Amino acid sequence: MGAWSYLLVAGLLEIGFASALKLTDGFSRLWPTLAMVLLGAASFYCLTKAMGHIPVGTAYAIWTGIGAFGTALVGICFFNDPTNLARLAFLTLLVVSLVGLKCVS
Repeated sequence: MGAWSYLLVAGLLEIGFASALKLTDGFSRLWPTLAMVLLGAASFYCLTKAMGHIPVGTAYAIWTGIGAFGTALVGICFFNDPTNLARLAFLTLLVVSLVGLKCVS
């Protein structure tokens, strides 16, 4: 698997990590807590593999961007997070920024 594939997987795992973190209810629920730990570890592993070939600043920015964008969507779709035009516009800008970083790297 290539570095960019590892980075994409790391970002997707980050979405799972953050979503599981919400479900832990302050680490009082065992299975979501275990899922959070495993997803976080797997995300860091894939991020580390990606950083072997992608500059650290680019890799970290894209990893957190994928995680932030995806977690915001999960929050909107599953946790009743607020949604409005401004929020959707800024999430769109985040995606544009991530694509831009990929294009210049």
